[in-house]
Amino acid sequence: MITRRNFIRLAAAMPIGIAHRTPPIGPVQTQSQIERVGLGLFTIPKLLEEDFSGTMARLATIGYKEVELFGPYPYSVPEVVASWEPIAKSIGLSQSGYYGHTPRQVRDILDANGLTSPSMHTDLGTLRVRLDEVAEASQVLGHKYAGIAAIPPEQRTNLDDYRGIADTFNEIGLAMKGVGLQFLYHNHGYGLVELEGSIPFNLILDRTDPDLVVMEMDVFWMTAGRADPVEYLNAYPGRFKLMHIKDMTELVRFEGDGGDPSQWIPLFPKMADAGEGVLDLDGILKVASTTGVEHFYLERDLAPDPDHTLKASYQYLSSIAPSE
Repeated sequence: MITRRNFIRLAAAMPIGIAHRTPPIGPVQTQSQIERVGLGLFTIPKLLEEDFSGTMARLATIGYKEVELFGPYPYSVPEVVASWEPIAKSIGLSQSGYYGHTPRQVRDILDANGLTSPSMHTDLGTLRVRLDEVAEASQVLGHKYAGIAAIPPEQRTNLDDYRGIADTFNEIGLAMKGVGLQFLYHNHGYGLVELEGSIPFNLILDRTDPDLVVMEMDVFWMTAGRADPVEYLNAYPGRFKLMHIKDMTELVRFEGDGGDPSQWIPLFPKMADAGEGVLDLDGILKVASTTGVEHFYLERDLAPDPDHTLKASYQYLSSIAPSE
């Protein structure tokens, strides 16, 4: 769980452009090779808070076709809402999820701008006890995937914990299948180095049912965790259905296993807009497009210069040839 103290440290470490410049955005002329470039909305939370419908229109003007939502939501379990409030306050936010709208209103805004939302991030507690509400909202919004972007630290202290979390993913995935959804797990940097003789992330991949659990690869955090995105895509074809794309200003790795904020917060300033860093995104995307990835999301967490990030990253992602 991300604490208020850790997020304050994050805010101090980043040149976060919450007070950003927002000049008018005109259409970006490209020939799209990734047919539907998407955006993880944690890239621009302040813009959404200031003008949700207007920001969606801006995304469509640039050329984005898909968006991925992040919680908490009105139906999220109380403990998650309570833990988010001090974090949001520390980075100048007061909303998330639907930003004061109903799912129906959000869907209408998406439809009006030619946008879809294939996926959303929530939390294990909400999926366990409020799946009906998740499913109801997801049906309105058109989500196919719902899942989590982090494993609580107390549930990943040893290999048995990872076995348990994989089994939990299967259990929740089975319940979600019954309401027309698939469970997704978005990797961060932990679980990618050997623990007690095994790689925890490999254990999750091997122990979970592909029909119930799909993966969302974050290429930045996977690289920071000393793993190779291309190797994983080739080793587990069809498992990674979604991808978060951001670049690195320089190649950086965790000093340890990436399991705590003291390791990953210092890496936030190393994030770069897609195509402006050192990662071989061309190569990663070409392999991704032939190994089952269906949804490609730009996600630069709390982008310092949202206008530049949105336009430059879209231009890069829409012009790259993901396969030959």
